[in-house]
Amino acid sequence: MNANPQFLSSAAHVDEAAIKPLPNSRKIYVQGSRPDIQVPMREISQAETAASMGAEVNPPIYVYDCSGPYTDPAVKIDIRSGLAAMREAWITERDDTESLPKLTSNYGQQRLDDPELAEMRFNLRRAPRRAKAGKNVSQMHYARQGIITPEMEYIAIRENQKIDGMSEMMLRQHAGENFGAFMPKKITPEFVRDEVAAGRAIIPLNINHPEVEPMIIG
Repeated sequence: MNANPQFLSSAAHVDEAAIKPLPNSRKIYVQGSRPDIQVPMREISQAETAASMGAEVNPPIYVYDCSGPYTDPAVKIDIRSGLAAMREAWITERDDTESLPKLTSNYGQQRLDDPELAEMRFNLRRAPRRAKAGKNVSQMHYARQGIITPEMEYIAIRENQKIDGMSEMMLRQHAGENFGAFMPKKITPEFVRDEVAAGRAIIPLNINHPEVEPMIIG
């Protein structure tokens, strides 16, 4: 039973189980074409294989790591301050959005002015953002303009799971069913852009959530 049923932001903390290191693996980052494109992956170590002439060393396997900064031992997690806005520079440099001085909805203002909620508020005070007049800020719009965004490059790197340098044995896989779609052996930012532009995939990213890691569905 919870001895303190009232939620207080000052007592909020991340559960230790969420940041506990995973066994036989480590979090790594693969850099893209610019220093601020750092794509997380998990490097899983394999045990050696017994052989007649001694142990055979097996290379590590790289897989998706969508756990965010929570599993990065170098990052201090403070849920009261929120996660780092990793996409903020990408959003800002496109120059098609603008920051608002405050929340503009009646509901948001009422909640902000409610003194009973003061003890529940976190430290994060990020200004809301909206598209400039006449602008479209969706990844599909950028794709249909022929633009490759940092988000698209990030996705391509993640989807490849560090296949460059892997042995031929590690690259063997079932052909699967592509249902008529063209599936290259290596995912490129251009391929991501083209699939989104064609409407066969989506990149669900909100300009008011710059902390979100880019992902693709399709």
